[in-house]
Amino acid sequence: MHIVVVDPSRVVLKVISSLLVPRGHVVDTFTDSREALDFVTTNISVTALITSLEVRPLSGLELCWSARLLAEAHRPLYIIAMSSARNARNLAEALDSGSDDFIDKPPGAEELYARLRAAERMTEMQRELIRLAETDTLSGLLNRRAFLQRVTDMADRAGDHGRLSLVTADIDHFKRINDEHGHDVGDTAIQSVSRLFAETSDAAVGRMGGEEFAIALPGRTLEEAESVAGKLRLRCTQMRLRGSRGPVALTCSFGVSTWSEGETVGSLLKRADIALYEAKAGGRNRVVSACTDLILARAG
Repeated sequence: MHIVVVDPSRVVLKVISSLLVPRGHVVDTFTDSREALDFVTTNISVTALITSLEVRPLSGLELCWSARLLAEAHRPLYIIAMSSARNARNLAEALDSGSDDFIDKPPGAEELYARLRAAERMTEMQRELIRLAETDTLSGLLNRRAFLQRVTDMADRAGDHGRLSLVTADIDHFKRINDEHGHDVGDTAIQSVSRLFAETSDAAVGRMGGEEFAIALPGRTLEEAESVAGKLRLRCTQMRLRGSRGPVALTCSFGVSTWSEGETVGSLLKRADIALYEAKAGGRNRVVSACTDLILARAG
């Protein structure tokens, strides 16, 4: 596990590290609780936080509460409070403030190992529950809600002047595939396209519903996103699905938009969807990018 340990005493930090590192854990230690919180916030690989109640500038209870909010933001995180003054009040306050467990300071080796084994079981369960809640069953991609949350997080990181582009895609004549070849082939088409889109590097990919998909590309310009969409379009034309009457070909249409200052995620998605509509209306199996004049005309 990747564990963050917070305590005002460097001696205590050294003792706990000496118990954990030989067991294969990655350990980062802090005497400053605010620095520890910043580190946990930006490093999603951290799955356990062990904090003394006697820390500053954030108290141990405040740190537990802030870390619990991170855990509620769909990431597994197990929080253990520790104190040299073990009493009913400290225990109750720590648990009420969001900690999952409480341990004496300094902790004994076997007790600490047992607590962390419980933490590993719990975080693995949390990780699986998060996966099930965020994943579209048929495609294995992010579901619509999880995808939009992921794009919102990307937009927050990008700010008004950062780069973020969005590609929406649709399997052409999907109803015809279902009608002529059966829903099993239709499901195979969705799965095959999903696997192809999932290969896109440094991207979040979601199934928005039915035969509709979206790909978020942080740090990419409109031209770079167009290039990604163009390569995916070509690879879709090369697909052949196994049907009862022979190979089944398919194509996809794509709409592309890019982040602009003051934009919302909803408007970014809407502009890509309008561009996708233009691609479908213009003959399908093509890539169309959103432009301001087009959007104003369609939205008006």
